[in-house]
Amino acid sequence: MKTRTVIAMMVAGALTAACSTDPYTGQQKISNTAGGAGIGALAGAALGTLAGGDDRRNALIGAGVGALAGGLVGAKMDQNEAELRAQLQGTGVSVTRVGNQIMLNMPSDITFGVDQDAVRADFYPVLNSVALVLRKYNQTLVDVYGHTDSTGSDQHNYDLSQRRALSVANYLSGQGVDQRRFAVSGFGKTRPIASNGTADGRAKNRRVEIQLSPLT
Repeated sequence: MKTRTVIAMMVAGALTAACSTDPYTGQQKISNTAGGAGIGALAGAALGTLAGGDDRRNALIGAGVGALAGGLVGAKMDQNEAELRAQLQGTGVSVTRVGNQIMLNMPSDITFGVDQDAVRADFYPVLNSVALVLRKYNQTLVDVYGHTDSTGSDQHNYDLSQRRALSVANYLSGQGVDQRRFAVSGFGKTRPIASNGTADGRAKNRRVEIQLSPLT
């Protein structure tokens, strides 16, 4: 439905969940460990159409990045989650875990200037912290999603969301995260998480998300 794009230069069993208390938030979360046995300044025109997750996976495995299997999947994602929560505490970036995937939600109000696609300099330390964890745990695929509110034209929102997602991916790659792990997508206003009828809702909808999935 929406065009997905990949960073240029990319080479194209079942776990039982158990609940535990998150040490940083006090909330209940799923622990799969318990249940389980350069990109440079790329412009939009430099992007190709999406090569699927299998293409990234094959490229990484072919380059010698070992895939995860069995209980290691949940264990590694538990470690990823714990370190991301520790690094991002108090930054305004939320960390959500669903199964073996981790989603980072970065509100655009703290990431970008109004209607701009360049990452704000005061947000660099936050992305540096994300890059630190991504480099340490390199057995994940990294999908970067851009979203906007409903203000403005559909095409403008789509283009802006894509450029913002690309800016985040570019920055992380510049901090040493393997570019072959990335795919970038812009969804414009099509995936709201709150009502666009209020200022608070629109602020929630303007965001960049980073989804981490295990390399299996």
